[in-house]
Formats: sequence, C-alpha cells, structure tokens
Amino acid sequence: MSRLTARVLLSSLCLAALTRLPAQEPAPSSTPADLPAATPAPAKETAPGTEPAPVVAGPDLTLEECINRVLQKNFNLRVQGFNTANAQENLVISKAGFDPTFTALGQRTHTQGVTSFNTSLGTTTSSDYRQDTTDIRVGVNQTIQTGAAVSLSASVLRSGNNVAASTLNPSYNSDVSLSVTQPLLKGAGTKVNRATIENAKLGITIANLYYKGSVLQAVRDTEAAYYTLAFARGQLAVKQRSLELAQKLYDENKVKKNTGVATDLDVLTAEVGVGTAQNGVVLAQQQVRNSEDNLLALTGQFEFSTPPGPVSFSAYLDPAPTIDEAFKHARDLQPTYVAAQSTIKQLELAVYVANNGRLPTLNADVALGFNGTDRSTNSSIENLKAGDNYNWQADLSLSVPWGLRADRARARIALNNLHQEQAQLQSIEQNLLVQVRAAVLAVSTNIESVQISAKTTELATKQYELQKAKFDAGLSTSRDVLQSQTDLETARVNELSAKVNLRIAVANLHQLDGSSIDRFHIALAD
Repeated sequence: MSRLTARVLLSSLCLAALTRLPAQEPAPSSTPADLPAATPAPAKETAPGTEPAPVVAGPDLTLEECINRVLQKNFNLRVQGFNTANAQENLVISKAGFDPTFTALGQRTHTQGVTSFNTSLGTTTSSDYRQDTTDIRVGVNQTIQTGAAVSLSASVLRSGNNVAASTLNPSYNSDVSLSVTQPLLKGAGTKVNRATIENAKLGITIANLYYKGSVLQAVRDTEAAYYTLAFARGQLAVKQRSLELAQKLYDENKVKKNTGVATDLDVLTAEVGVGTAQNGVVLAQQQVRNSEDNLLALTGQFEFSTPPGPVSFSAYLDPAPTIDEAFKHARDLQPTYVAAQSTIKQLELAVYVANNGRLPTLNADVALGFNGTDRSTNSSIENLKAGDNYNWQADLSLSVPWGLRADRARARIALNNLHQEQAQLQSIEQNLLVQVRAAVLAVSTNIESVQISAKTTELATKQYELQKAKFDAGLSTSRDVLQSQTDLETARVNELSAKVNLRIAVANLHQLDGSSIDRFHIALAD
C-alpha cells in the first residue's frame, strides 16, 4: 500500500469517527464464573456516554421500597422507638402524682393486767383486768393541682373490758373526718404543680423529634447506600466493557503478529491490558458485594443471602436550591434545632419552679370531723349522722429556712442551665447555617460536575474511536489504544461518580432541612 493510499484511508476513518455517533461496544461473550449474583448479563448496546445497568435476579428494587423496609426493620429506629415509648410512660407517671391513694387499716388489741382504774368511782382496785379493742379504718388521700393535700377518712372502733361498772361495754365509736392543707406561697398554684406534667409532655415532643432525626438519618443512609450500589454495579459494567475491549485488542494483535504486522511487544502489551482489566473487574465485583451488604444491613435483619434486586436512579431535574430557602426549612423542621427549643421550654419551667422554691412555706390547714358513740355499730353510725358530735380545726403554719441559701442556689443553677441551653441553641443555629450552605454548594457543584463529566465521557469516546481507527490503519500502537481505553473507562466511571455524588448531596441537604419526611410520605407521631 502506498503512503498516499494509507493517508487517504486514515483520513476517511478519522472523519467517520468524528462525525458519526460513537460505535457501541458489544456485550461480553462470557462471564467469569466467580461473579456475584449482581453480575451484569449481556446487555444491548447503548449510546456513548451511557452505561447499561447490571442485570440481577429478582424484581426492580426502588428507593421508596428500600426506605419502607428501613422504617420497618432498621435496628437504630427500633432502639430509638423505645426512648419514645419511655417518654410516653413518663407522662403517665407524672399524671399519677395526682391520683388518689386509698388506705385501709384493721387492728385488734388485747390488754390484760391485775390493776384496773374505775372511771366512774375514781378508784383503783386490784383484780384481773382485760380489754379488747378492734379498730377498722379506711381513707383516701389526694393531691390536687393547686398543691392542696386532701384527706378523707372513716373508722369504726369497738372497745370492751371486764369492768362491770363501765357504762358502755362494749362501746362502738364511729367517726368521719376531712382535712385540707393548702400551700399559700411555696408550692402553691397550678403552674408549679403541673410543671412535672408539662415537662413530661415536652419530653414526648423531644423524644419524637429525636426519633424523627433518626428517621432522617436512616433515610439519608439508605439513599447513599442505594446510590452507591447503583454506582458499584454501573462501574462493574464499565470494567467488564473495558475487559472485552482489551480482550478484543489482544485477539487482534495475535492475528496481526501471525501476519507479520504486529510485534511480540504489541501482543505482550495487549496481554497486560487484559490482565489489568481483569483485575479491575475483580475489584469492582468486591465493591458490588460490599455495597449490597451495606444496603441490606439497613433494610433488613441478617438478611444477606439474597442480593438486592436491580437498582437505578433517574436524572436530577430539580432546580438548584437556594441557601435562604433551605435554611428556613431547616430552622422549621430540623429535629435537633426544634428539640433544643423544646428543651429551653423545659428549663423555663424549671426556673419558674426554682423561683417558687425560694418562697417561705406557708400552709393553711382546715379539718372537720364527726363522731358517734353507742352500744352497737349501727347505733354509733346513726349518732354520727345526727351531727351532734363534731370538731373542727383551722390553722396557719409558717416555715422559713434561715437565709434560704439552698433554695436561692437552686434558682441560680436553674437560670444558668437556661442561659446555657439558649447559647447552645445559637450554636446549633450557626452550625446549621454552615451545614446548609455547604450542602447547597455541594448540590450546585455536583450539578455542574454531572454536566462536565458527560461531556468528558463524550470526548473520551471519540478520542478512543480515533485512536482505534489509527491502530487499525497501522498508525498507532497497542499502548496508545490501551491508554485511550483507560481514559474512556475513567471518564465513564467519573460520570457515574458525579451522578451518585449529586444524589447523595441532595440526600444530605434533605436530611438537614427535614424535607425527606414529606418527600417519601413518612407518617410520624406528633
């Protein structure tokens, strides 16, 4: 072939490579025996710059399905759920402080001696003396939300002896009494006495917020694991395609060597290229297995025997987010920030209670009782109903610790805790702003990276085809073809990486602004 003819042929091949769409590589003719279940099967040809998703057994596995499995089976969410349940029980405990308490007493007393005192005669005689007493009492005590302690009790007392001069023998005494003790300063008022209940309600809110934070973290981790698996399988497809191209180049070099066109060095270079490509496939297989296990660890419980089904991700078409909008959503929905606000409300209650504790103890006590005595239980109760025998009592009691030093110190500690949490809230807000700014920037940067990497893949594809055309014309070496093939493989992997990085950056942003809950229609307790 003349030099002029060779140049014309080369020019024709180059022009064809640059003007037409890049040729599509055929799928591998065989699959190594040690490939995992996620190994892609032979696929149809695709356009340059796109990668066929590896074909795996089973139905398609969507991201939404993964997240539903996480909500049902994830261990971290189960652990956090117990904290939420305990917060509910703490509210029950705090309300139980105002439940009534029932009391009952049955008592039998026997007294025997040799000396007795005659009440009617006012004399002491020496004789055998016996007395039996039976006392039955029931009552109910309750603290009400004003701080008052209310007590209602009733009793029947039977007393009998062997003294013949006793007027009522046996005698029965029945009584009913009501007493109320109301704090007037320290411990007075519904706000102080309901502080425990309100604190428990805020505790439920905080526990639910922390559970929401765990859900957001689980969703973000699931998205990252899902897209990472999509990347790993896509990368495996790229590596397998590179192996096929390297094998094809090796086969061509062997044929050319037999015809005297290629040298032993060309064949050896191509053989090294096949080995390198095989190593890349093996490493990609390992990454696929690890990615599958990471996803299964989130979505199941020791369910590693069956690999996840086919995964995929669509192109990100949403507009680039703005910092102001994302930060506003984060302040309204981010669990850590909102939980800190609820904690401040708890500490404000603690300050109020501590300030109330600095007051002196001043209690008003009122008691009223009715009693009746007769020869039988029924008669004593009838006398009780008549209301002729009664007593009442009213008093004020004051107690003031000298200097109130301990109570004042407790009030200062409560105020310091409040100021500390307020400063912590400002720190959380600033860190949240920094994280939102970084997340928004990451999304915007990765959107551009996806666009640039797609163009890079397109250019690398054309450069490879041009280099292959030159090799076929005898104007390039196997080393040059392998280098352009490596560049094409790198470009395709980088494009996959850019797409996955974009999706993970979006997942990070949605975790920060709390919008993942609405995006995946997750129902959480208020």
